[in-house]
Amino acid sequence: QVQLVETGGGLVQPGGSLRLSCAASGRIFSIGVMGWYRQAPGKQRELVATITSSGGTNYGDSVKGRFTISRDNTKNTVYLQMNSLKPEDTAVYYCNADRLEFFSVTFRRQYDVWGQGTQVTVSS
Repeated sequence: QVQLVETGGGLVQPGGSLRLSCAASGRIFSIGVMGWYRQAPGKQRELVATITSSGGTNYGDSVKGRFTISRDNTKNTVYLQMNSLKPEDTAVYYCNADRLEFFSVTFRRQYDVWGQGTQVTVSS
């Protein structure tokens, strides 16, 4: 099986920066669109940013100009650089892959794969 593992969350002061990473483990053949989503207490999960395998990006309106998504296809990893953080950025951040192709005895494909989430808290 494969899984997405997020790292890099934590506590940061307003105006600070954090970098999240999400690595796909397993014998990965290819990954489709990767993205970051977040969910704050009492709110619905929302889009933060997505990136295609060729580097095309899309951002949620609330993070445009502050966050940057990138990926390293050789490492099956997606990153989220978060700058100028605000208290309203506080949430659990989840990594997603819309499609994972991998080897596990045979060639397999999984859709809509999620990581376990990492907490980001912006507070003074």
